[in-house]
Amino acid sequence: MPVDAEQAWKDLQRIRVPQERVYDEFERSASGGRGMTYGTAALMWVFLAGVGMDLPQWGVGLLMAAYVGLLSVLVVRNSRRSRMRLHHTRCPGRMWAAFGAAAVLVGGTVVLSDHLTESLEPILAGLVQATAAVAVYLLSLGPANRWAAESVRSGGGPAADEETGR
Repeated sequence: MPVDAEQAWKDLQRIRVPQERVYDEFERSASGGRGMTYGTAALMWVFLAGVGMDLPQWGVGLLMAAYVGLLSVLVVRNSRRSRMRLHHTRCPGRMWAAFGAAAVLVGGTVVLSDHLTESLEPILAGLVQATAAVAVYLLSLGPANRWAAESVRSGGGPAADEETGR
């Protein structure tokens, strides 16, 4: 049976447009929105500033429990609002790599700022560490999310790249 090239092209475009919309929505929802971003950053800042105050062990434990609890509430609220649901196998390795890289960057910033602020008062040192770590988190979040979401868009493999002419 002969294939009409014109009809095949129209069919491909009809399929591709909704697929591109799905990828666009995924990129928009990858960061969780401004509320999630700034809420996470604010919680991180309060936690790091609190840890920098030389609290007793029970105080650090209480602060850690409050941090994890509030962060969990933020994640649950955001996941309930998210319209985009992907099967877990659609989360590529780039997402895990971006998460790991962010953890290394923020953790490295905390360690480095700890060494640089040793001569300061504990409270002031904690504020500097918290501010530096949150600044690194906020500055690296956008590019990391775009890089991770781009892998989902290009996840079709070589065949998809040939069709689009990339």
